Amino acid sequence: MRVLVWQWGRRGAGPRVAAMLAQHLSGVPGTTALLSLSTGAELLRAHVPPVTDLFFKTYGGLPGLLRRAATAPLLIPRLERWVREQRIDVALCAMPAPLDWVMAGALGRARVPFAVVVHDAMPHPGDSFPSQMRLQSRLLQQATGAFTLTQHVADSLSADGTRLFRSSLPPFAFGEPPAAPGAHGGPLRLLSFGRLLAYKGLDLLAGGLQAVGPRPDLVVRVVGQGPDAPELTALARMPGVTVENRWVPEDELAALLAWSDALILSHREASQSGVAAAALAARRWVIATDVGGLREQLCNEPSALLFPPTEAGLADAIRQMLDSKLPRPAATVPDWTAEARRMVRDLRDVQGGT
Repeated sequence: MRVLVWQWGRRGAGPRVAAMLAQHLSGVPGTTALLSLSTGAELLRAHVPPVTDLFFKTYGGLPGLLRRAATAPLLIPRLERWVREQRIDVALCAMPAPLDWVMAGALGRARVPFAVVVHDAMPHPGDSFPSQMRLQSRLLQQATGAFTLTQHVADSLSADGTRLFRSSLPPFAFGEPPAAPGAHGGPLRLLSFGRLLAYKGLDLLAGGLQAVGPRPDLVVRVVGQGPDAPELTALARMPGVTVENRWVPEDELAALLAWSDALILSHREASQSGVAAAALAARRWVIATDVGGLREQLCNEPSALLFPPTEAGLADAIRQMLDSKLPRPAATVPDWTAEARRMVRDLRDVQGGT
């Protein structure tokens, strides 16, 4: 079976997840996976970029998206020819992006079924691309099925009649695991990393840290990109807390994780967390609210600590981490091979249209 894995985002976890899927699907006997990425994907600038079989020029910013969308339909016949020449049996969208309808059109003309990995069933508060869910819904209408990474997401999608397959998000590493947490010999280092939006519970983080109070044995970094907000201002004014409101490029992520002893996820709601998956692969502790798909993802991880989504719960979790001797978390083995085997089994159902 020849599988096309495509992901046409430029930044974030999407291209890396697609590359990992293509690599491990190809490791399943009888399966060959081809990878398509955006020419602007940050991952392609990595020290060892993934082998990419089809590059697709996307866009930069909203004006670029509109210009690209206007001309993209002309590319559908060319993509159809490529799909036929490569003898693709089934395709997989690793994470939806705005121009996926172009590939869906080419696959439809070539009569190649496809599935979509759905990371979120509903938009998060503060998401900057308002049409994202509408485009995803249209893509799912054309797809034969969808893979969900948590039952939390599956429950939200089941009502629309989409054929669902269960998957998961194994830990994925950015280079070799760094030195053990606490090896630096200084204060406990907590890292809050990711998009700085309302659903990340920055108000909970600020309130929890306020309850803990300034301590010489605790430093906190809040790193990510988002709009200015009162919570960020409050965090930046706290002793021992720094706020870096910026995009973190792919080649900085390994060093950022290595700086930390533990990742703190103060989410008010979540489908699952790529940040948590990366932290586990880096053998970092994960302190997370017990909400949404985080419970499924982390409840069986010995190096994860779940707490109620309240300021008091977060403060208690931080104190518990401060009072512990912070042993090195057990190695979390990224089980992409087992996940790939399950996905190949389900993709055969997609190929057969069953």
